[in-house]
Amino acid sequence: MKTRFSHDLMRKGWMLLGATILVIASLPSMAATLDAAAIGKAAGTKATAQKDGVVKIGWSRSDVPVTVDGMRLPPAAGLGSWAAFSPTGSNQAMVMGDTVVFQDEVDAAMDAAFAHGLHVTGLHNHFFYDQPKVYFMHIEGEDSATALASDVKAVWDAIKAVRAARPQPANGFSGPMPASGKIDTQMLAKIVGHPAEVNNGSPKITLGTTGQMRGHSIGASMGLTTWAAFSGSDSLAAMDGDFIMRADEVQPVLRALRKAGIHIVALHNHMIGTKPDFYFTHFWGKGKAADLARGFRAALDAQAAVAKP
Repeated sequence: MKTRFSHDLMRKGWMLLGATILVIASLPSMAATLDAAAIGKAAGTKATAQKDGVVKIGWSRSDVPVTVDGMRLPPAAGLGSWAAFSPTGSNQAMVMGDTVVFQDEVDAAMDAAFAHGLHVTGLHNHFFYDQPKVYFMHIEGEDSATALASDVKAVWDAIKAVRAARPQPANGFSGPMPASGKIDTQMLAKIVGHPAEVNNGSPKITLGTTGQMRGHSIGASMGLTTWAAFSGSDSLAAMDGDFIMRADEVQPVLRALRKAGIHIVALHNHMIGTKPDFYFTHFWGKGKAADLARGFRAALDAQAAVAKP
């Protein structure tokens, strides 16, 4: 009887020890700490450690006066760029951040983020009736904390370079404005690989997908579409459109569009409760209609490649 009791007690002790080891092993970030001074040095700005171990940096956009609804908005009231670093394991961290961008800074900021391995996870407005228009670009990434700090610095430096070249935000993209003309619809369809329908002289290519919302099947007619519409002429056209993407398709599509010189003007969701989760990016481009179609096709190909093994 005594032997059996001792055996049970020993077994329970080993079980408790094993459970404790598993808990400790599953929480590496709790034991890790970040060097705020090193992060600040890599970012070129002051870094502050938070009570929960996160280290944050910030940049107040006081370089351009902004009015919202006719009122001069203090930078502290919502015009701050920031990045937060959290430990994820031995010598590793993740960064999340929100970057204030004016319209003519988005391309430079996004290109810098991609060039330094960061992900762009959102691009949208926070205000109405703001002058000049203010947008917010969200970023994330994983690497060593100092490498991530250097990456964020590169994004902010790219923005500062735009403002150094032109103190006031631009009110339009460079280049001539497309004039009404004729666009070869068959040419567009051949390049993209999908038919184009013409509505009042504007060819539009639409691709649908399917999903579920609250247990109901939904498709293209309910808004699950990727599309591109063309205006102008073959020699100088404008293309605007929308890409529907699953989470793992977002970065490849954004990168392909930017590589083709197409401007990203928004990245957000349209729906809540879908399976899978869908994200949408809106875009704008100007140039030869054939070149724009090739850029659109490149993004489609990048999206399709994600699903391949």
